[in-house]
Amino acid sequence: MGAGLRVLAVDDVRAALDELCRLLRAAPEVADVRAAGDALGALRSIQADPPDAVFLDISMPGLSGLELASLLARLSEPPVIVFVTAHEGHAVSAFGIGAVDYLLKPVRAERLADALTRVERMVAGRTVPAPRTGPSTPDTMPALPVEAEGRTRYVRRGDVRFAEAHGDYVRLHTPTGAHPVRIPISRLQEYWEDFGFSRVHRGYLLALDAVRELRSDSVGGMLAHTDVGDVPVSRRCVRPLRERLLLAARRGELGRRA
Repeated sequence: MGAGLRVLAVDDVRAALDELCRLLRAAPEVADVRAAGDALGALRSIQADPPDAVFLDISMPGLSGLELASLLARLSEPPVIVFVTAHEGHAVSAFGIGAVDYLLKPVRAERLADALTRVERMVAGRTVPAPRTGPSTPDTMPALPVEAEGRTRYVRRGDVRFAEAHGDYVRLHTPTGAHPVRIPISRLQEYWEDFGFSRVHRGYLLALDAVRELRSDSVGGMLAHTDVGDVPVSRRCVRPLRERLLLAARRGELGRRA
């Protein structure tokens, strides 16, 4: 990364675009900053000279930032995407597309620095092709944004012991507490079931390597015990869960999150 990052900033509001460009130019990680006032202009700029990363507004006339990011994801070598927006409600969609960060306006310099660190890691990782092993599903949601008191923090999948459904939300249970995220548990299952999670109950998604033991409850049901609480296992899921846990035990993967 000695040459620095080449970055494209995209926003249809001129003042916001100028401020984002100013912050990016002041960052020591960035070597070159270009600007585009709409999605079509951004596409032309990317086709002419592909950047390392695109800092992209979401709400734009014509083609939205989410739609542009979906198009860019189809490129053979897509740029790293960071969304910059005034709206909190698109975070799950943004990470589902594969964005590495989600910045809320007005952007603070320290949050921008965090985002640039993630971008640098992604760009550096692309220079060495990784062997094609592990899950076939693209890892588009290794972390989820949690909004609280006007701030955004990120809960890593590796810290989650289980997810509990609450309507259109899930509570991510971790050693630091339970964190609500607006995403249906069925959608979260789609993203995480190839990465060590199993739907063991209508309302629960369980990290297999967080299971310490299986135990019976007072009415003859089954519970999966983790270090942050017990998870009910429906009767039809008991046998498949036992089989997956046995396979994980043979691989030495059980209890790693304890």
